[in-house]
Amino acid sequence: MIDVLVVDDDFRVAEINAKYVGKVPGFRVAARAHSAAQAMAAVERAPIDLVLLDHYLPDRTGLELVHRMREHGHGTDVIMITAASDVVTVQAAMRLGALHYLVKPFTFAALRTRLESYAALRRTVDRVGGRGVAGQEQVDRIFGALRTAPAPSSPGLPSGHSEPTTDLICDVLHRASHPLSAHEVAAETGLSRSTAQRYLRHLEQAGRLRLSLKYGDTGRPEHRYAWVAP
Repeated sequence: MIDVLVVDDDFRVAEINAKYVGKVPGFRVAARAHSAAQAMAAVERAPIDLVLLDHYLPDRTGLELVHRMREHGHGTDVIMITAASDVVTVQAAMRLGALHYLVKPFTFAALRTRLESYAALRRTVDRVGGRGVAGQEQVDRIFGALRTAPAPSSPGLPSGHSEPTTDLICDVLHRASHPLSAHEVAAETGLSRSTAQRYLRHLEQAGRLRLSLKYGDTGRPEHRYAWVAP
């Protein structure tokens, strides 16, 4: 089994990413961390094969954490999973040895593809490693193992929608004790109100949420959404 450390400052996002990891055969979540300090402690406490790392952490950036890990002799592999999409950060991640860089929001299929290519890389290195010295053909196989094809769109999701965001909204509604408005869902998830509305509308049309109207003294009624038990 490949032991994975999931690092994200958002507890809900970390939980969703951990669930995704658990769906991929051969991988298991060894620990979760919500800050660079927690992540460093986890790496030092027990063997970790792979870190799924957010860049925006409360105490230092993800890349600063990678640099510190290397300074302390930890060669743990890293896949960046972050909203940071600027070229400077992407280049810095490459120079620090990140094996993949997945920009949020992403689909489960996209993460699964990266994890499967990482598993293929480990198998290739294990096969070649027994020979002591790698020729060009073996080197090409090692680097080729990380190549990924573009992930297909998630079936059933409209263009521009992602599985993690959908799961995040569903989780909020599932735990709510009463129907929520788009404004309340946006506040709970950290999404914009317009994004929350777009996802809520799709989930309601798909039969996963129930829509009700709350009438006030003036103005238009407020749309409120409740989880529909399967």
